[in-house]
Amino acid sequence: MSDTEEARNDLRRPFIHTGSWYRMGSRQSSMMGSSQVIRDSSISVLACVLIVALGPIQFGFTCGYSSPTQAAITKDLGLTVSEYSVFGSLSNVGAMVGAIASGQIAEYIGRKGSLMIAAIPNIIGWLCISFAKDTSFLYMGRLLEGFGVGIISYTVPVYIAEIAPQNMRGGLGSVNQLSVTIGIMLAYLLGLFVPWRILAVLGTLPCIVLIPGLFFIPESPRWLAKMGMTDDFETSLQVLRGFETDITVEVNEIKRSVASSTKRSSTVRFVDLKRRRYYFPLMVGIGLLVLQQLGGINGVLFYSSTIFESAGVTSSNAATFGVGAIQVVATAISTWLVDKAGRRLLLTISSVGMTISLVIVAAAFYLKGFVSHDSDMYSMLSILSVVGVVAMVVSFSLGMGPIPWLIMSEILPVNIKGLAGSIATLANWFFSWLITMTANLLLAWSSGGTFTLYAVVCAFTVVFVTLWVPETKGKTLEELQALFR
Repeated sequence: MSDTEEARNDLRRPFIHTGSWYRMGSRQSSMMGSSQVIRDSSISVLACVLIVALGPIQFGFTCGYSSPTQAAITKDLGLTVSEYSVFGSLSNVGAMVGAIASGQIAEYIGRKGSLMIAAIPNIIGWLCISFAKDTSFLYMGRLLEGFGVGIISYTVPVYIAEIAPQNMRGGLGSVNQLSVTIGIMLAYLLGLFVPWRILAVLGTLPCIVLIPGLFFIPESPRWLAKMGMTDDFETSLQVLRGFETDITVEVNEIKRSVASSTKRSSTVRFVDLKRRRYYFPLMVGIGLLVLQQLGGINGVLFYSSTIFESAGVTSSNAATFGVGAIQVVATAISTWLVDKAGRRLLLTISSVGMTISLVIVAAAFYLKGFVSHDSDMYSMLSILSVVGVVAMVVSFSLGMGPIPWLIMSEILPVNIKGLAGSIATLANWFFSWLITMTANLLLAWSSGGTFTLYAVVCAFTVVFVTLWVPETKGKTLEELQALFR
């Protein structure tokens, strides 16, 4: 091999090399006894998922931070409502930038290296917020957080999908969204007890733990195979499946899929996405991630504190934490069900439930315009709107919360995953920003009308899932890619 070829191969190696700890284990497994937990493939994969799940916890903490801290930050720094609104929205702007870069970063230096790069600006961003004396540091910190979260939101579901065995992929993939909801709930909970500067410092902890954790997990075997690192690929897959497991069939299947994709197109450009084998999975991935946001979940959560107040709830922050806790429980149920019931069924149930819930909320707001504020009917309608909001959050968490990210990571072909994944992630963050920015304007126009619009989108989602979303349960990633050829 020439020096030039060696240099090129060095550049293609992972940013964080797959560690030597499991290479040793692979060679010496016969000497170490069957009690070693790393031999159990489910434990090995679960350990990897739990480590990278710190990224989505950071994601959720960023989303939840601005809710319990608004009053304290505006008072301490003398911010206007519009200045704080800018602060809240800048994470979406940063995430859009991170989303654009996420696919290429993950393709060039690997999934682990991508998460390392995402963790660093998150830590710096939280410290900027913690020590902020004015809006400049506050805004810079929020942008840096958003950039890191944009990378995390693409990389983690892809990594989990690529390491998980097919019978566990749905449940493990849903851990991504479960971790986001846990992060949101933690921000709500801790925000009840600690000052906003301390809360920002606590926000650094997930990424501080994530960085060293990345050194103890293997790189994605499918990414290693795509990059031509055959030895690393087989070693990574072996530790994920257990040292005593025969991985020959899976190795050959991945090699065939990668060889087929590479043979068809070594360099994918935007024009190549017009091919059906590319545009159809991309359309499904983008469609689900866009509909996830257009269903209005951010608008509903944004308005939830006002709805609770109108229903007589004295502590809106405590009620918001309650909603966060409900999200965690419902998402955990989805994580348990997704490999049993399938993706399409949960998406359909979720979308139907969201539609009905939003119709209830919209009807409650319409009817409140015709009754006296002092009447018993007004109180009943306020309670009905709270029930509708909670039902909407539960319905969202059962399907439309976790599953769009899961399906996106499953159906995109390996050779376009970087480019197409960036586009899908960017679309999700753009519409998240759009819903957040327009919620106030729409609600000022008509609360009932706003929730009716969200309900129409959710009803369309039922049609979209029925007509175009494939069932991915029980299929390998290579079998899913073959569906679109």
